[in-house]
Order: sequence, then structure tokens, then C-alpha cells
Amino acid sequence: MLAPKKSLGQNFLRDENVARKIVDGLHLRPSDAVIEIGPGQGALTKHLCSQTATVVAIEVDERAIAVLRETLGGSVRLIHADVLDVSLKSLSHELKSGLRVVGNIPYNITSDILFWLFENHEVVEDATLMVQLEVAHRFVAQPRSKDYGILAVSVQLYSRPEFLFKVSRNSFYPKPNVDSAVVRLSFRRELPDCNEQLFRTVVRGTFGKRRKTLRNGLKYMGFSDEQLSNIAFDLSRRPESLTLEEFLSLTRELSHFSESLRVKF
Repeated sequence: MLAPKKSLGQNFLRDENVARKIVDGLHLRPSDAVIEIGPGQGALTKHLCSQTATVVAIEVDERAIAVLRETLGGSVRLIHADVLDVSLKSLSHELKSGLRVVGNIPYNITSDILFWLFENHEVVEDATLMVQLEVAHRFVAQPRSKDYGILAVSVQLYSRPEFLFKVSRNSFYPKPNVDSAVVRLSFRRELPDCNEQLFRTVVRGTFGKRRKTLRNGLKYMGFSDEQLSNIAFDLSRRPESLTLEEFLSLTRELSHFSESLRVKF
């Protein structure tokens, strides 16, 4: 067994039942192209390889690459790289297929991996990920709940998130300080019609002042009273009360004045 590297955020899944449950839940087809993030010692990889012909595993730890070469041989394609440096669009073009992503991802780079997936949403069919339980709840949170915020709105813009099941901290070595959960993000090939960058800026800016009304948050971002008075939206509300569709509607209204933003996007 490899000694986990704290610097890489490694917590190896050691529960075979959980590994099988994750892979069985993918309902893989022989033609699927699967991209695994951080395979480690292959807890998921061996099950993936038994169910589909094309598995590409991206691993930054050269020790794990050596283990996987020895145990799985040519049944998996290994890419020794930081996952954030890999182009999913290039892989999709090369494999002539949409991609299905799976992984027990390092919790310290969860946000980075999410935005990497968002940037490639056109070529990703879905992503089944192991994340911290707290983060999983935030993915699927609804307006007016304590977990609803920037992460929920962002995830729900790009995908339809689904909470699959909880995983005990005892399923990993070394044992982390938190429980985990498996989630599935089914990605939208086409996003709703809006200025994507402005949308992200508005969501981030208003939730950054979540105890204030939308009007106060937007004024801090640089919109004037005159501009805001011409918007057909109730700006006395707070951001945590808005649905995804309402944030999209607000963004479309604000797009006419976006050049005046103090917080540039």
C-alpha cells in the first residue's frame, strides 16, 4: 500500500462495497469513455475497466502510476499529470465521444475541479464525484436554506446535481475528519441564454453581501440608483431567496448596464 501524501490531499478509498456501489451506479455502457480523476491505487479503476472499454485515469502521483501499470496493465490509459492541466475538450475530440467523469477527488481542490468541469461542460455527459458531505449538501441546496449560496447556484447553472449516498469516514485510509458523499452532476450541453461571466459576477457579488438586499449588493458592485430603478425586479429581496431562474432573469436585466461595474468580470 502506498503511503498517502498529505501534500496531495490523498485519502485512499479502501471499502470495496463503496467502490462497487459507485461504479454499479454509473450503469456504464461498453461504448462509454470514462475519465477518472486521481485513481490512486485503483479502488475504482479496476471496476471501471471491467465494465467499459475506454478508461482514462489522470494521476499526479508517479508512485500510483507505477502501481496501476503493474496491476492493471494495458486495460487503462494512464495520464501522469495534474488533472487541471488536462484538456477534456482535446480528450473528447480524440476519443470521438462525450465523457463520463468519476473520481474520489482531493477535497482541497474541489472548487478548482468544479470550475474545470464547468469550463468543459459541452463535452462532459456527467461527473460522479466523492466530496465532503457538507459540500454535497451545498450542491443540491434550494433557496432559503442554510446551505444555499454561490456553490449551489453555480453548480445548478451548469448541471442537474443529485445526492446519491453518504460515505463514512471509516471507508478511507487515512481516515479524514469528515464524512463524505457521492454526487452526480448531469451536465447541460447548452446553458440558458445569459451573459455567463456577468451571471457569475452577480451571484458572487450579491452573496458576498448576503445579509444585505439585492439593491445594496448591486450598488456596491457599481450599479447606480438610476440604473437599478429601471430594472423590473424586486431588489428588496436577499440573494438566498432567488432561484436559479430568477438569477438568470436578473442577469439579463443588468446586462444593459454591465459596463459600469466596479467589480469587473
